Amino acid sequence: MSNDAATPPFPRHHDTFNHLWAALLLEELYRHGVRDLALAPGSRSSPLTMAAAAHPGLRRHLHFDERGLGFLALGLARSSRRPVAIVTTSGTAVANLSPAVVEAHLSGVPLVLLCADRPPELFDNGSNQAIDQRDLFARHVAFHRDLPSPTPEIAAAFVLGTVDQAMASQRLAPGPIHLNCRYPEPLYPGDRAIDAGDYLAPLGDWSRDRRPWGPWVATPPGCPVQPDWEAFRGRRGLIVAGRIDEPERARAVAEASERLGWPLFADLQSQIRFDARNLIHADLALHDAAFVAELSRAEVLLQFGGRLISKRLSRFIAHHPWRDYWLVDPLPARLDPDHRVRRRLTCRADDFLAVHPAPPADAPWHALRARQRRAGEHVERACGRFSELGVCHRLSRLAEGLLVVGNSLPARLMDMLGDAGAGPARVLVNRGASGIDGLIATACGAARGSGMPTTLLLGDLSALHDLNSLALPNRDGPPLVVIVLNNDGGSIFHMLPVPDRGELLDACYRLPHGLSFARAAAMFGLDYAAPETLEAFEESYRNALRRGATLIEVRVPSRQVAEDLEALGARLRER
Repeated sequence: MSNDAATPPFPRHHDTFNHLWAALLLEELYRHGVRDLALAPGSRSSPLTMAAAAHPGLRRHLHFDERGLGFLALGLARSSRRPVAIVTTSGTAVANLSPAVVEAHLSGVPLVLLCADRPPELFDNGSNQAIDQRDLFARHVAFHRDLPSPTPEIAAAFVLGTVDQAMASQRLAPGPIHLNCRYPEPLYPGDRAIDAGDYLAPLGDWSRDRRPWGPWVATPPGCPVQPDWEAFRGRRGLIVAGRIDEPERARAVAEASERLGWPLFADLQSQIRFDARNLIHADLALHDAAFVAELSRAEVLLQFGGRLISKRLSRFIAHHPWRDYWLVDPLPARLDPDHRVRRRLTCRADDFLAVHPAPPADAPWHALRARQRRAGEHVERACGRFSELGVCHRLSRLAEGLLVVGNSLPARLMDMLGDAGAGPARVLVNRGASGIDGLIATACGAARGSGMPTTLLLGDLSALHDLNSLALPNRDGPPLVVIVLNNDGGSIFHMLPVPDRGELLDACYRLPHGLSFARAAAMFGLDYAAPETLEAFEESYRNALRRGATLIEVRVPSRQVAEDLEALGARLRER
């Protein structure tokens, strides 16, 4: 792979005008920081595919399934913190990106969708593989442009300027952008290439330069100083940390809670969930009336990031009579489902704290740490045997590198039960739309983007949703450990008020399948383990961290997790 300094001048010879425009698109995206391109095979997208193969600075990541490809790019973008481009052919291939696009939109993840399409004359007349791709992603993209078919009648600067505008829009409103690329025949090289020297001449030095054609100045505003901060911080406060993707920014939140003497409730997505400064088992401690009574003395709430996993914490926030409630998050989303936020600050956590100093408090105003010890003792006892609770609790102590956690039960269990300690270096959870699809692909992309050992914890139905993405693990890359909690269906429905009438719960909600993942691991060439004790699980996990890709299947009874959580909650509610 060539580095930036070795990138050659933009070539003047191209197979067709389709290929020339495709090369212009990719080169300008490269100059805006794109380094990874997720690619699915297809004929209509051949100009983009060939331009990507010829570009020395782009890493290509291939998948045969566009739905998984979208989530692979999502994981890459989240872990590398760079925009990632996606190339697909036309038709339903584009539609299959929708779940990942929705998640990227709600989570502010920068994806660049380069979707090949038929030219206008082949639209709506029975032409094969043609659907209406204009605005296909509707309000889930920050920018959309339906490009014309490539022609020498339209200046090359139009192509470059469109990319510049799209990337500026993405910086102002982080999320996916969509360029619909209409390519007529020919899609493949002919007998003779075209000389684009005259066409490219108006670009001047751009062909030899490494800067974008006309970068838009799109710097989001910083965090303004709040004049009533002194009064706000002088009250009894609570800090809640929701989703914060960058560990270095999250640590500033933990430090501020210490200086202010305010309790910290850190969500699994916050990067400080396993920090000892956090009230580690606060979600479960909210079962305890004495803990809630002490917490209820809080007067103001300062929240960093939204989309909290804990329903108990969310209910407390919704019903407590706050004197004031500030929410800080860099995304322009509302993030206020209960309509309680009184001040919404669109900036990063560390930027807010840099201009709102927190001198050390004389002493914390609360005694919550002492009151949550009871919850910690009950958690230790409940997690002492082989079960979903026990595995999640043990994994929080063992995980290294990057931890990707699936939605439904796994995210809730890790948020409730995770213990204090070193913990993983970083945690990723797809909580924008909280879907159970694309999780294996997301983890594979995150592993490639981070270069760290990566662990994915997910449920059995989530694994079945994305089974073909088991083809993605890079055997030559860092270790990838896929831990499947197999409780034979959607056991979360045992904890929801679904009427258990006859076969209704199983037939229409839980969907038991009776499947094992041993043959799936064999089919895709993954190492496999099925431990039956916590000690065996720990040994299997430690061994997996020394290998390429391993699937660990944790098989447990379907009702066990619901019964264990109900019993734990009942013990915590006892006086």
